[in-house]
Parts: sequence; C-alpha cells; structure tokens
Amino acid sequence: MKELIFKKLNLKILRFFLISILIFGIIVWTLQSIKYFDFVVEDGHGINIYFLYTLFNFPKIIHRILPFVFFISLFYTLIIYELIGELDIFWLNGINKILFLKKVLVVSIILMIFQIILGSFISPFSQLKSRNLLKNSNIDFFSSLIEEGKFINITQGLTIFVENKNNDGSFNNIFIEDDNNEEVSKMIYATKGFLIDNNKVKMLRLYNGQVINRGISRINIFDFDKIDFNLQNLNSKSIIEPKIQEIDSMILLGCIFNFLDNSKIFNCDESIIKDIKQELVKRFIKPIYIPLIALMCIYLILFSKKKNNYKRNTYSIFIITFFILLLSETSLRYLSVSNYYLSIYLAIPLVIFLVGYYVLKYKIAND
Repeated sequence: MKELIFKKLNLKILRFFLISILIFGIIVWTLQSIKYFDFVVEDGHGINIYFLYTLFNFPKIIHRILPFVFFISLFYTLIIYELIGELDIFWLNGINKILFLKKVLVVSIILMIFQIILGSFISPFSQLKSRNLLKNSNIDFFSSLIEEGKFINITQGLTIFVENKNNDGSFNNIFIEDDNNEEVSKMIYATKGFLIDNNKVKMLRLYNGQVINRGISRINIFDFDKIDFNLQNLNSKSIIEPKIQEIDSMILLGCIFNFLDNSKIFNCDESIIKDIKQELVKRFIKPIYIPLIALMCIYLILFSKKKNNYKRNTYSIFIITFFILLLSETSLRYLSVSNYYLSIYLAIPLVIFLVGYYVLKYKIAND
C-alpha cells in the first residue's frame, strides 16, 4: 500500500514536471528561434539550416530551466496534496514524514544525475552539432540578400554592390571585390548580371564588364563579354569555432588536468582555464542544488492548512527556495575570480543541505 501511494505521488510530480518543462522549453525555444531568425537573414543560411540549428539548441534550454521547473513542480504538488487532503492519506497509512523525506530526496538525486548527464554530455554534443552545421553549410538563399544600392559582405573577403535589381531577377551595374586569395585580390565590374541558382550550380553570370586582378607586384586588367562568378562554396561570417560550452566534458577535464596534448576542435590555452573551470562547475557541481531545492520544498509538510499562518509559511518557503535558485545562478560569475570563491560555491549548498536536513528531522521528531 505504501509503495502504491509513493508511486502515485511520483507519477503526479513527474507528469507535472514533464508537461511544465516541455511548455517552458518550447516558449524559451520559440523566443530564441525568433532571435536566430535574424541571424539567418543576415548571414545567408537557409530555413532548413535555421530549423536544425535551433533544434540542436533545445537540450541546452532544458538543462538551464530544469532546476526551476522541478522546484515549481514539487512545490505545486505538495501544496495541492495538502489542500485536497492527500498528505493525510500518507500519515493515516503509517507513512512517517522521515520516510517521505527520504523518498522525495531519492527522486531529486535521480534528477540530479540526469541533470549532470544532460549538461555534461548531451547538451555540449548537440551544441557542437549545431556549430558544425553552420561550419559545413554554404549560403543558400543568396538572391534575397542582394539589395539595391547596398554593399553586402556576408561572406569573408567578398563584397558585392548592385545598383539596380530588376523585376525579371537581373541586376544592373554590379561591383564585386574578392579578397579571399592572399596573393591576388580581384575586382569585377559588369553592366548586367543574372543569378543562376539550382541544385547543381550557384553563380553570378556577368555581362559586359572588366576584371582587375591586383597582385603584390603587378595589376592585370581585362575586359569580358560574359563571365561566371562561382558562389557555390561561399561560407557566411557566422562564428564557426566551437565555444567552451560546446566542448565535450572529457576534453575540458583533460585541459584542466594536463592530460590533453592536443584537440582538433579545441585549443587548450592558459588564458581560458578559469572559464573552463566555471563551465565544469556549471555541469558537475551546480546540479547538487536540486536535492537542496527538494529539501526546502519538503518543509511544506510541517505546515497544515488548518493553521492560520499556513499561507505565510508557504510564501516563506517559496521565497527562500527561489533565493537559493537565484544564488546558484548569480554566484557562477564569481567562480573565475579565485579558488576561494569556488570553495564557497561548493560549500554553500552542502552546508545549507546538512543544516536544513537535521533541522527538518528535528522538527518532524517534535511535531
């Protein structure tokens, strides 16, 4: 009977947690996707790249909001259980509050382990996939980026200017400057041009113009009636180098403890050691706040709805727990200052948990 009661409680918390994290995740993902859409328009990536890029960032969103959603889910469930009298069923069936405390803490520890796995391996992997997606993609809706009387330079070393854009898709008075070759830069002027864009070919076909090749020691000029300028392998100016939060945890640990000689995707440098430490704390240490959040929420079982101060006590628990969540987020920025702040960050949740646990046990024993 006891196991069935706890199973019902866990399912209630899990159901509310999954629905909430999905809703909050989609809301945050949608807001971020709107921001990323500007990036797509400005850097020339297609809608399919845009969709996959935002999709690969979804695990990072879940990782960020998980502690807050767990807090809301557990707090809400315990409040509802008290209001409808479900908690009384626990006590009437011989379930003591210490056992209740331990069962909920076990659930929070399981969620903490999941948070570590999500933040340490799944999220960096998915973010790196999104970065590689940009790295390996070419500009795939070039025509929409060309505007009349405006210089566009969405690609490294390439500037294009078009004086007029006609209704038939042609351009008048086109100027192109290509500096991708370190030894020779190229300037092209054409009176007219067309964009040829299909699955096999992507290029500007230019008519009646002039090409100026500028080398280190000489300048070469020639006229042309027709010439094709290849756009097939143009890459955008998007940042394609992986950030620290996108690097695998084993690589970051190898950088910290000097057992990583070299990495093809990551340059381990002394100047970023502090940032790496902060990232590793965020992945492996910050999740220990989840059992602390659970412990603070369990204080709700000490208060009865029949007491006059019930609302005041529940508000107090909510504010204290929310402050702990806020502390776990804001204090991260100080970790790179010194090892002293790092020690404090590690000690705070452990001290609060131990003190809170024994205070709760004492109150339960004397309830």
